[in-house]
Amino acid sequence: MGDDQEITHAIGITGATGALGGLVASRLAQLGVAQRLIVRDLNRAPELPGASAAMAAYENQHEFERAVKGTGTLFLVSATEAADRLRQHTSAVDAAVAAGVDRIVYLSFLAAAPDATFTFARTHFHTEEHIRSTGVAYTFLRPSLYLDLMPYWAESSGVVRGPAGNGRVAWVAREDVADVATAVLTGGATHDGRTYDVTGPQALTLGETVDRLSALTGKAMRYLPETWEEALESRRSSGAPEWAIEGWASSYAAIATGELDVVAPTVPDLTGHPAQTIEGHLRRRPTALAHVTG
Repeated sequence: MGDDQEITHAIGITGATGALGGLVASRLAQLGVAQRLIVRDLNRAPELPGASAAMAAYENQHEFERAVKGTGTLFLVSATEAADRLRQHTSAVDAAVAAGVDRIVYLSFLAAAPDATFTFARTHFHTEEHIRSTGVAYTFLRPSLYLDLMPYWAESSGVVRGPAGNGRVAWVAREDVADVATAVLTGGATHDGRTYDVTGPQALTLGETVDRLSALTGKAMRYLPETWEEALESRRSSGAPEWAIEGWASSYAAIATGELDVVAPTVPDLTGHPAQTIEGHLRRRPTALAHVTG
């Protein structure tokens, strides 16, 4: 491993030190696919067979261009939520195009649109548009809200609160998203120009979601609806900046509007296995709700 730029025709993988990118990198390694891991810290890059690593930040265009040089396909995992997230994305895209990357697979979000209720989905839309404008081949993956993070929507008291109303969401497991990404990255031009919604097998209200958590844990849990203003106020004690607070609250609000009420067949169609259910996912992770069950 090292800052090795000699591998050509490898797949460039961003986010390999994170949850989703790490899963994809591991799957590609198991398949024997050559890949270059583009990371912010070389010391944290996973040691994987067939993988080299290069250090670059999205916002450093010269550095990123050098890091992806020699790769044909780039898996671009969206940057950590930040006020300048779109600038980071466009910088990385421009650097990749300048380096000769001819295909970008971008991890976007369900219902990405310029007027999306979920504020972070707007950034994803504008990133998609920028990628389209470059002329390179592209595939957009639009996962729903992560099943892996859903348990942490619950407070230690067992209450899930937010302005989600009676809207529905088909929670999706990161593992399923990683399987879809792996299939797309290794599937060649078949997926060029495609946008895939990636969801779980069933859309549920937060009330129904909490009922299932209660049945799994044996602990009484409940959903407490909030107004938009109540949602903002209840999260301001975190000390997070207002853009972040609005982002968190708007994920619930997007459920309420019906924008996330989507069940897509992408996981079984592209991976050959069914998407994980809440029960199946959490039975394999008995500690996921430890903060609630004690």
